[in-house]
Amino acid sequence: MGDELEAIRKRRLEELQGQQAQIDEQDQMAELDAQKQAVMRQILTPEARERLNRLKMTKADLVEQIESQLIALAQSGRVRGKIDDAQLKKLLSKAMPKKRDIQITRR
Repeated sequence: MGDELEAIRKRRLEELQGQQAQIDEQDQMAELDAQKQAVMRQILTPEARERLNRLKMTKADLVEQIESQLIALAQSGRVRGKIDDAQLKKLLSKAMPKKRDIQITRR
């Protein structure tokens, strides 16, 4: 009976430690996201941030890539002033894959 109780206690402790690890990981992710958003507020105009947020709904992977590039540029000191909506459009057009035009001809 004592061994069973000890096994139950050990299992419960492991469960609690696993839950705490998940909470810690979520906290770290939230903190990194908050830091990333702070940097974005510093280097983007409100219009450009709004465009990125709208685009994040459909192309999250592309937005992550662009945000990483912008943060790297800001950290290296290569960003002068704030990036406006027009400049962001240029960056997005370069990063987006080219679309192929499909033409259908009827005979």
